[in-house]
Amino acid sequence: MSFNADNLPCAELEYPNDHSSERFMLLVPKDKDLYDPIRCLQQTIHTMVEYYLTPEQQALFGPLPDAHLRNLSDDAARIASPGPEKTPTSSGSTPAASPPTTASSPSSASEASSSASSSTTATSILSMQSCSSLSSLKDFVPLPTDDAPSFGFPRRLQRAISTHDGPLFLKIMDGINALLRAWKYPFLPDDPFESAPPNCLREMVKTWTDCGIPDAVRLRIIDETYQRTVGPHAHNLNKYESFSSEVYGELLPPFVSEIIRATGLHSDSLLVDLGSGVGNVVLQASLETGCSGYGVEINAAPAKIATTQLEQFRLRCRMWGLKMSDVVLEEGDMLESPQTAMMLAKADVVLVNNKVFKQDLNEAIKAKFLDLKEGAIVVSLKPFVQSSRLSERNIDDISSILRVEERRYRRGYVSWGDGGGTYYLHRVDRAGYANARMNHENSRSSSRSTRSRR
Repeated sequence: MSFNADNLPCAELEYPNDHSSERFMLLVPKDKDLYDPIRCLQQTIHTMVEYYLTPEQQALFGPLPDAHLRNLSDDAARIASPGPEKTPTSSGSTPAASPPTTASSPSSASEASSSASSSTTATSILSMQSCSSLSSLKDFVPLPTDDAPSFGFPRRLQRAISTHDGPLFLKIMDGINALLRAWKYPFLPDDPFESAPPNCLREMVKTWTDCGIPDAVRLRIIDETYQRTVGPHAHNLNKYESFSSEVYGELLPPFVSEIIRATGLHSDSLLVDLGSGVGNVVLQASLETGCSGYGVEINAAPAKIATTQLEQFRLRCRMWGLKMSDVVLEEGDMLESPQTAMMLAKADVVLVNNKVFKQDLNEAIKAKFLDLKEGAIVVSLKPFVQSSRLSERNIDDISSILRVEERRYRRGYVSWGDGGGTYYLHRVDRAGYANARMNHENSRSSSRSTRSRR
């Protein structure tokens, strides 16, 4: 069979929010490092099962087989404790073998204790009209019974992938979607005055108020967004003038999370990113903390991608039943933009990825820090302050109002190298500078008085 853009093989997946679903093209990637929709689909399913379903629903859905397909592995594990996949095309090929791991399903003891309730749940769900499509799976997937109260969907989906059985894969996806729809759209009560039952997947989000959005859910949204908007255009991001201040590079999600912790960003904060690239840092911070964000990027290629990524990120948050805070991404010159000047005056944290900025640009940016409010923090890859000690040489320098702290970042935190490095936190401290200057002036006056008496 031949394929074209109109009849590419696809599988659809329901997302947690109402009327939210996505189609995944079932094509083989040309390179193992390219975007693999089958893997992406499995990771999304596993994230929903782990964080959007109750233990009873998880038991009915089936245990998750392979930890290498779940978000709390590799890069995600580094985010959860203190590179996004690339882009288009897809795979029906067998995923790479992973080391044996313990499945994330309930233990055998807890499974046994919940068998009766799971079986009851299965019976009630199968009686729903909205799940009538599940009956078409009887030739492939045994329906839940008292002895086996689980559909075993993840394991059976993995088997279909391993055996390259496309029809079985699509049949199981039909069953997965039917089950998710049963939880998203429960039947209305017979009593017209009784409140309609809620979408229980979306309701699960309300239970995260104490701990915030789980790291794995946040990373899934970041990865899904990046794969669909940045990855396909990555080649355009490398078109820059060598040894210029416009060389492109990204701070990866683990580094962004570390910066968030180091600066204390929270829901009432404003983050300003000077040279925001495709907007990764601002978008992640907005979802991770609820802070407002503003980014400005002078280069047209990343700025254009940033606009698309912001739209996709908003859409993804809605699909997962979440809300993102206010974010503005502007294409413009950070030194000339009136909006940048306005945002800097209100900023709580300012990020400047100035790893390759030339000295004259760093000096021009430093002049903008005079507008920062007391206590604001500037995060940079190169220091704006050479010494926090006042002397005749630097007492009148703009940077004297900044107290600088040097920190180390780990390997795998930036896109331009595998090793670790250094970054800097500069805190605006005008009161401290005023006291230090007064002490310096008093010391200088005392020294002059001593010399005159001699």
